[in-house]
Amino acid sequence: MKADFFKYQAQTSPHPLAMEVSHAKGSFIYDTTGKAYLDFVAGVSAASIGHCHPAVVKAIQEQSEKYLHVMVYGEYAQDPAVELTRLIAANLPDPLEQTYLVNSGTEAIDGAMKLARRVTGRSKIISANQAYHGNTFGALSLMNYEERVAPFRPLVGAISHINFNNFGDLEQITNEVAGVVLETIQGGAGFIQPEHGWLAAVKKRCEEVGALLILDEIQPGFGRTGTFFGFENYHVVPDVVVMGKGMGGGMPIGAFTASTAHMRLLSDNPKMGHITTFGGHPVIAAAALATAKTILDGELIQQTLEKEMLFRRLLKHDLITEVRGKGLMLAAITPSPEITTEAILMAQDEGLILFWLLFETKAIRITPPLTISEDEIIKGCEILLKVLDKIATKLSLSTV
Repeated sequence: MKADFFKYQAQTSPHPLAMEVSHAKGSFIYDTTGKAYLDFVAGVSAASIGHCHPAVVKAIQEQSEKYLHVMVYGEYAQDPAVELTRLIAANLPDPLEQTYLVNSGTEAIDGAMKLARRVTGRSKIISANQAYHGNTFGALSLMNYEERVAPFRPLVGAISHINFNNFGDLEQITNEVAGVVLETIQGGAGFIQPEHGWLAAVKKRCEEVGALLILDEIQPGFGRTGTFFGFENYHVVPDVVVMGKGMGGGMPIGAFTASTAHMRLLSDNPKMGHITTFGGHPVIAAAALATAKTILDGELIQQTLEKEMLFRRLLKHDLITEVRGKGLMLAAITPSPEITTEAILMAQDEGLILFWLLFETKAIRITPPLTISEDEIIKGCEILLKVLDKIATKLSLSTV
């Protein structure tokens, strides 16, 4: 399988990990030799309630026996999509009420950008330095990391950047701006939280000039940060919420939500202002509905903060300079990119899955399923600390 993986499947990096997966269950992934790997990454925050959660599997099975794709998005009323969007509305503040279901977070970002331009009649969009919102042309255009965007220019125009948590940069949000697109917590930059009321100040400035605040909840959303949506932690209500990753419980989905008045503008002048064939696919929507109900109906959201505290108590080591993030969206920072990479690779050999962040090369990603147990957290942290001990011993020997 590995040989065919490299020969026939297009690659995203020169050196993928290429684990040959047999099956996955709960907090574990198993390779074809039968080796179990404790998963501290959850498919990069996507498997929010673990692998093959019974509620998700049941929802997929039951819906697949009723009907699959029947019509392009938005024409037929289909129960899973209707129920999902109603549940999302019930867990968002006013006036966020109507949800457009799409296939991924990056498509949702593109849809939100289009909506901002349609609502305001303006073209300029502001993003943050070191932002990551996806890789379709619209989402990619929000990124200012030249190494990643240079080969694909020209990108979508009229986009500029401000510094996250910089109050002085808010002056750049003028009455020429259609929308400000921000991650509620910056992901690729190193799990950076908004500080000192900065996010609320951005919203206030947007209101003053008539721009829309678009918050990317693709990673923080669906319970990962101790509230159902991450922005609830920072006392701000965006004009558009973008979702993805963890909302599908392991299935591919994205969405953006706004007021009914704003969303209606995508349905006329022109008609089908945003259109997608498979958005709201009944099987995917059923999986997302089961995921949301599982998160909301139990104690997972409250437990997320308790599990964060456990991680913070356990992850004490000379080679961990800090632990950033909130809830189960955490990053352990080491002194160097080399130490981070060695720790991630060694941990996988020891049966623990960790991963990198895009821009902050010293960060070890820790975003396990919300359903991870305390015993599993303890076990994984023991492996990571053992690996760091080995690296520290090697470093001390090399300096002798």
